[in-house]
Amino acid sequence: MKHVEAEARTAGQAPPEVPQVDVTLNVNGTPHRLRLDTRVTLLDALRDHLGLTGAKKGCDQGACGACTVMVDGKRVVSCLSLAAQCEGREITTVESLSADGEPHPVQAAFARHDAFQCGYCTPGQIMSAVCLIAEGRANSEEDIREFMSGNLCRCGAYPNIRAAIRDVAAEG
Repeated sequence: MKHVEAEARTAGQAPPEVPQVDVTLNVNGTPHRLRLDTRVTLLDALRDHLGLTGAKKGCDQGACGACTVMVDGKRVVSCLSLAAQCEGREITTVESLSADGEPHPVQAAFARHDAFQCGYCTPGQIMSAVCLIAEGRANSEEDIREFMSGNLCRCGAYPNIRAAIRDVAAEG
């Protein structure tokens, strides 16, 4: 797109109009009415337009899981989802997991098990873990490893992450 805009400026023409869309994103129980470029990802809408920076921009290709959020109760890598596709859907971010100042059980288990080092991947890991447990897929070490494989941790805290998930799953 930038190439086309540069060509238009060079030729003395106005750059092409970028299509905009009005969208209402229901984030953490609150509707937010936004006017966005149609190409804006859910991740960028959350971070840049709503100030919710829990979901991290890692690879921007859907491979690392740092941007994981829930959409209608299912985990989604938000860097691959267009914000406009989420119109009217329920979006849950890591910012909404704690209630009345108390951490979500998965957040508490991550702290208890020291399941993070640098912390960059932690919000995406936590969101995936919450979904994994809700889906009933935390039945074994192998299941946890498999269903968390889309979330990468450069620090290698995987054993502690799995231990935290096992604890919460065992508590029911």
